[in-house]
Amino acid sequence: MKRCTLAALLILVAMPASAATLSAQVDGVDGELKDAAMAATGIAQYAKREVSAAQAHQLYARAPKQIAAALEPYGYFNASADGELRETTEGWIAVLHVHPGEPTLVATFELELADPARDEKMVRKALATFVPKKGERLDQVAYEKSKAAVQAALLASGYLDANLTTHRVEVSRADNRASIALGWNPGQRYRYGATTFSGSQFDAGFLDRYLPWHVGDFYTQSQMLQLQQKLIDADYFAVVEVQPDQEHAHDGVVPIAVTLGPAKRNIYTAGIFIDTDIGFGVRAGLTRRWLSPRGHKLKLEAQIAQRLKSAAATYSIPLPGENDRSYNFGVNYLDENTETTLSHTTSLVANETRQWMGFTRTLGLHALTGDFTILDPHGNKTLDERGTTTLLYPELVLEKKKADDPLFVRDGYAFTLGARGSPGLASATNFLQVRADAKWIHGIGERQRIILRGSLGATQVSDFDKLPPQLRFFGGGDRSIRGYAFQTIGPHNANGLVIGGRDLAVASAEYEYYLTRNWGVATFVDAGDAFTGFANFRTRIGTGVGLRWRSPVGMLRADLGVPVHDPDGHTGIELHLVIGPDL
Repeated sequence: MKRCTLAALLILVAMPASAATLSAQVDGVDGELKDAAMAATGIAQYAKREVSAAQAHQLYARAPKQIAAALEPYGYFNASADGELRETTEGWIAVLHVHPGEPTLVATFELELADPARDEKMVRKALATFVPKKGERLDQVAYEKSKAAVQAALLASGYLDANLTTHRVEVSRADNRASIALGWNPGQRYRYGATTFSGSQFDAGFLDRYLPWHVGDFYTQSQMLQLQQKLIDADYFAVVEVQPDQEHAHDGVVPIAVTLGPAKRNIYTAGIFIDTDIGFGVRAGLTRRWLSPRGHKLKLEAQIAQRLKSAAATYSIPLPGENDRSYNFGVNYLDENTETTLSHTTSLVANETRQWMGFTRTLGLHALTGDFTILDPHGNKTLDERGTTTLLYPELVLEKKKADDPLFVRDGYAFTLGARGSPGLASATNFLQVRADAKWIHGIGERQRIILRGSLGATQVSDFDKLPPQLRFFGGGDRSIRGYAFQTIGPHNANGLVIGGRDLAVASAEYEYYLTRNWGVATFVDAGDAFTGFANFRTRIGTGVGLRWRSPVGMLRADLGVPVHDPDGHTGIELHLVIGPDL
């Protein structure tokens, strides 16, 4: 034996000192076992590094023992490996044949955890998903994760003193059997003590309204996270940390420490935009995050575009709690000049928003007054129709939105249902209007998206001429039926002017394919009509292609749309440009 070893050493010494690369080929196992075997040898790191012949032989000689050790955490305690080391013109190749052997199965599994801790919802879930179970392969990685999950569930359920008293894994290599014994002492379940807020800019007691619990309730981590999210959503703070003060916990009561840092009080916004519906424009805004020690807010917005000018001021009184209510008071001014309408309106709004059955519910009262003109698109002012109106009406809106990424949605949706109406008291006319809008986005693979949207609306009104353009239904434009200009679809009067309709039905299907991360192309079909009475519904179809760019300021959409078999013989190509979020 000594002579053989000496001969091998002499051969190694006699080998040329020229350097080459070393790579590995592993067979006999797949998936995570193959990854573990490859990582254990360390050979992969030499695929682009030079090694000498002696180093190559040393690394290859160590590999079988390293592979056998690497497979033990996955339940293979009798694994082995063999193979050969080949020298090629391109370098050394270590060919390794792995023989995992029979897996070690869990023969006995004992877990002790007393009630009521064992019966807590999160704990039950962690125990139900614990792996490995009896009869399954011993996977020590999964075992450690499951053990940590039970411990985390106990802490999250208020058992802050929970500790693992028994944790034993015994393996019999001879018959590939394992025994697991686990036991927890959960200790007492803690209740909430006093909550202290430090670093806040508000008076003592103001932030208590955000607490989703009462003193004496059982502690849960989900409520701690809920409080943290509520404080973040309040938009008062740049720093929010919510922690149980375990150092001062006693007699089953744990105080809660909340550390806060004020955000910048004023937010200024400004920018330019392009939207083919309203043209080029600029917008600016000011948000005062808090006006007083009671957390009231103020928001000012203004935009000036070629066909639309608007200004709005909103004063909000947040009333956080179970439903996260807010009282809002606003004044709005709108000056709109499209191809079909010219309107100047001012409105006062008072409403309450709150969370309701998964929706954001807004219930309020609008007072609107102004004048408007239905324009002749050919410029004949003698055909224009003018009107004035004053309306006082309540409004109910339900909104729900979900998106995996607000900047580029791959899975998400938005839904809005609104109803408004006036019995005619203090109004120029009585009316009732309902509208629903929905949009759904779904990604396919890494490069494709499907976008579906639809709108339905219906109005009952005693004097249609007294409804301002913003309460009538029109079709056409960037967010309606592309291929038609903004608000050019709708019923006509005797002079041929588009006066808008009482009803609306629009649907759209769009497909996007991204050539790179930021650039993509699209094709779409939009269809529907703005009309008065279903007997007068005439299908308008717009189709075309588009370009998509995920720009630094938001998604830019450029679409070329054309009408298809228009009932009135309308033809031509319309360019639609929009910058803004998906939902």
